[in-house]
Amino acid sequence: MPEPLINEHPHKRLNLLTGEFILVSPHRSKRPWQGQIEETATDSRPAYDPSCYLCPGNQRADGTLNPKYSDSFVFINDFSALLVDTEKATVNEEDLLIAETERGICKVIAFSPRHDLTLPEMETDDIKKVVDLWQKEFIELSQESWINYIQIFENKGAIMGCSNPHPHGQIWAESSLPVEILKENRQQQAYFEKHQKSLLSNYLELELKKDERIVVNNEFFVALVPFWAAWPFETMIISKRHVQDISQFTEDEKIDFAKTLKELTVRYDNIFKTSFPYSAGMHQAPVNLGEQKHWHWHMHFYPPLLRSASVKKFMVGYEMLANPQRDITAERAAEMIKQQSTIHYKAQ
Repeated sequence: MPEPLINEHPHKRLNLLTGEFILVSPHRSKRPWQGQIEETATDSRPAYDPSCYLCPGNQRADGTLNPKYSDSFVFINDFSALLVDTEKATVNEEDLLIAETERGICKVIAFSPRHDLTLPEMETDDIKKVVDLWQKEFIELSQESWINYIQIFENKGAIMGCSNPHPHGQIWAESSLPVEILKENRQQQAYFEKHQKSLLSNYLELELKKDERIVVNNEFFVALVPFWAAWPFETMIISKRHVQDISQFTEDEKIDFAKTLKELTVRYDNIFKTSFPYSAGMHQAPVNLGEQKHWHWHMHFYPPLLRSASVKKFMVGYEMLANPQRDITAERAAEMIKQQSTIHYKAQ
């Protein structure tokens, strides 16, 4: 069955990065909604909040005073999920109860001193400073020989579990490889061994040729809705140059990356004229584990909103027990994102 026809029927799509399938049910996008309605975030916040743990000069939960920073600011998380001084220990009872300690470092990075901004509302030059700090932190953390993976990510919006509206992200560095990274490592390595070229290099070449799911395209980066996207408006940023991690970004690439982040997130906010929530993070090669030629840097965006600012997608039932499932096709989602203005709705 040709691709245009299959898109009209329930079908499965393979996620090349995980080796797992997703069910697409385009006919369900017209069903009425009588489920949960989310509260939308208020658009009005002060530039400085004296009660915010992340604002410049304020006292954090552990009593530490923030410096009066003027750009971005990074510190060890006061409530870290991983601890640097964790001693190595394992448990194995009859191959049934298995556990081991995990050592790591968790950092918080405040993107801006302004409490009332988010990435799409920041100037591109200020986003570039965040990119610079991401790169600096990655390089410094990778110098620790016991660290094997560094996860840079952002949870935006209360709906995504973000506990503080001040614009910020996190960096977790740990001694073992997380499950999603193990999946992507396996898939990329197998493809590279077979084709002698990175999976995402060939995938990006095909996507650019078809031009059905591209939403941002500049000299060094592409943002697109993956063919296998599970979340309604899921996107992925891919570097055009085959690099393994952010430490390899040139100055020009960092500028273009900042522009890509700005344009993509502005388009997101403009879809429903709201501060568009998401979980986003880079996937990059493990560190201190030898050469990783098969790895290709990319960044995932997983937004939960489905059909309005107050209706979100739930990954429950079939999704938890069988496969991820989506209604709106990746092609339709890409079209909706691409149609949006690159000028933020608040500035229009």
